[in-house]
Amino acid sequence: MSASAARRAQGRSYGAERTLTSLVGLLGVLAGAGALVVGMGWLGQFRGHRPVLDPIAVGWLGDHALYARIGAVVLGLLLLVFGLWWFFRSLRPERRPDLKLDETIGAELTVTAGALANAVQTDAESVDGVTRARVRSVGTVADPALRITLWLAEGAEVRRVWEDLDAYVLTRARESLGVETLPTAVRLELDTTGSARVR
Repeated sequence: MSASAARRAQGRSYGAERTLTSLVGLLGVLAGAGALVVGMGWLGQFRGHRPVLDPIAVGWLGDHALYARIGAVVLGLLLLVFGLWWFFRSLRPERRPDLKLDETIGAELTVTAGALANAVQTDAESVDGVTRARVRSVGTVADPALRITLWLAEGAEVRRVWEDLDAYVLTRARESLGVETLPTAVRLELDTTGSARVR
């Protein structure tokens, strides 16, 4: 069982978003620190008293106004495209991979993510003490994983539910898929339709 598959079972990964946010924050801190160092005169009093917009740079932009405008437009368009790409990437649904059990030409066998989730959900709801279940197939084709939410009935024994889930439901899923490991994150909820008393 790979660590990445286990993390995917626990929840959707936002590593890319965190990395980008961290980089932007780091660049902001570095820019602020650089401005502070220059403003305090630690790099010389002359640099500290110079205007924010360097006169040489302003003069160059004035002499090459057309190229500066073109560069600004191109940079703006690139940032816009990147921003839109990142926005829709963040909103896209989590992948639910289909599992290809046999890729032999003419005898292909594929288990869809929905079929796998429904089968495991049906088995989980048959466990004594479980009133309903919700199952999602997540991960990748190479490293499938499950995310299960169970609602427990009044008086259900958590230890017994957990043992039955592992011994019956998950074991059957692993045997059906022909895999030795199937990372699974399980969340237990109290069924609010009745009094909440779970042992």
